[in-house]
Amino acid sequence: MQAYIPYGIYWSSPFAKWQGSLANLNALPLAANVGKQALAARGFDMAQIDLAILGLTNPQKGSFYGLPYVTGLMGIDRVAGPTIQQACATSVRALQMAAQEVQCGTATSALLVMADRQSNGPVVYYPDPTGTGGYGVTEHWVPDNMGHDPYAKNPMLQTGENVAARYGISTAEQHALKLHRYTQYQAALANDRAFQKLYMADVPLSDSKFRKQTGTLSADEGIFPTTAEGLAKLKPVMAGGTVTFGGQTHPADGNAGAIVTTRDLARAASANPHIEIEILGFGQARVDPGYMPAAPSPAAFNALKHAGLTIRDIHAIKTHNPFAVNDIALARDTGFAWEKMNNYGSSIIWGHPQAPTGLRAIIELIEELVLRGGGVGLFTGCAAGDSGYATILRVTDTRKV
Repeated sequence: MQAYIPYGIYWSSPFAKWQGSLANLNALPLAANVGKQALAARGFDMAQIDLAILGLTNPQKGSFYGLPYVTGLMGIDRVAGPTIQQACATSVRALQMAAQEVQCGTATSALLVMADRQSNGPVVYYPDPTGTGGYGVTEHWVPDNMGHDPYAKNPMLQTGENVAARYGISTAEQHALKLHRYTQYQAALANDRAFQKLYMADVPLSDSKFRKQTGTLSADEGIFPTTAEGLAKLKPVMAGGTVTFGGQTHPADGNAGAIVTTRDLARAASANPHIEIEILGFGQARVDPGYMPAAPSPAAFNALKHAGLTIRDIHAIKTHNPFAVNDIALARDTGFAWEKMNNYGSSIIWGHPQAPTGLRAIIELIEELVLRGGGVGLFTGCAAGDSGYATILRVTDTRKV
């Protein structure tokens, strides 16, 4: 038995810039509120949900209770499930777990809730009575981990430079990709954001205690206007390097969600019963220490192998691309032109909240395939620890079969 995603029974919030409109809001009750409203707006009967999976990378107050906290806030407090933390790979890992539960018959309708806030990340104190003076260790969760991989011994930025050097990728080529991605994102904004409105859910804004709504976030916040002239003025961040601020993404806040279920239940819940979204396979990989942006390629090839496909069978690709070098390396490894990847945008443009990033890209991949009349799509991306994760979906319009 395969697992399916009901067409339209998924959502993503807009992504907000670092220290922007969502910076003061706990990501868990916020995601619960957005998810509950999104499912109600889509007419989905939440009584069907018998498994839920929460994805979270940056701890929030109350996140010790994880998934049960979120489902309780959503009004389904008898639904249990795990909390997954795998940085940028969290969404795909959660999607795989949900698909496996459905395929094994241990769940019939699984809810995915991906929530994160890069802004105002926690400061963690680890006691150590044996340390000098009995002092412990303090970790600033977000900046310290972006700045240092404890195994590879390098900052995230260095991984971009390492892959640029290995593949011979220049600053000019990175900027060309970034400008093209920005142009692709403009297509998602055309006709009063018609593409984004296929899946995007409004976020009610309030004070930090969620007492009174003060506004609504309806569109991405903090998108950097990008021009060839502006990119040309940027210098590499690291001395002697190639990666500028224009060649990478920015931290963000947001959430996303979806339902994974059986074929029959997906057809019954779908916003269009003629559209089928079948999950075909997954793949993961880990590459040399310090070469994180190269990991999407082997992950993609593993997903293709498990799905019994080749890159020639793929009609559309979406990536999590924290660096421009990600997509250039993927294109060289697969032969799939980077210009044809990431129609309607990607994380290098709309930002990176961690856990929700991959799911938003997968949702956009689905909508792109629906618009083209069906086809097979690949999502792949890198994650902390020089790892990559990929999934393959097939969208079918049964009226054309």
